[in-house]
Amino acid sequence: MPRRKIVAKRDITPDPIYNSVLVSKFINVIMEDGKRGAAERIFYGAMDKIADKMKNEKPEEVFAQAIEKAKPVLEVKSRRIGGATYQVPIEIREERRLALAMRWLQRYSIARNGKSMAEKMADELMGTYNGESATCKKREDTHKMAEANKAFAHYKW
Repeated sequence: MPRRKIVAKRDITPDPIYNSVLVSKFINVIMEDGKRGAAERIFYGAMDKIADKMKNEKPEEVFAQAIEKAKPVLEVKSRRIGGATYQVPIEIREERRLALAMRWLQRYSIARNGKSMAEKMADELMGTYNGESATCKKREDTHKMAEANKAFAHYKW
């Protein structure tokens, strides 16, 4: 972090197929070792599989809804007060919500068994869209943890 100047946010160019900045950000999350072509193949392959399996839904809408359903609202942060450490629930900024949702979708897509990465990602996106994936479970667990520690909310800083 710089001490003097505020670093300006860089504009991300929308992807060529869906003309969406959200898709472009997600491809950046998927990308490893600068291999954008491989990341694009995985993502667009997943979108094709979603289009095949869900005939009446547009794949870009399924993707946008999955991201929206994966975004957490609250999380807990550790705060040391006296000799005790408390899990203090805090509200999450919008940029972090999006980053967490994308990271969780990518992580739980990789963790799925068998098949190609495009199929695993398509299954995870459709599961999140329907509310029955590991990403949704992670979001619910995060919210439950924040709800359980609501008594320590006054330690917010």
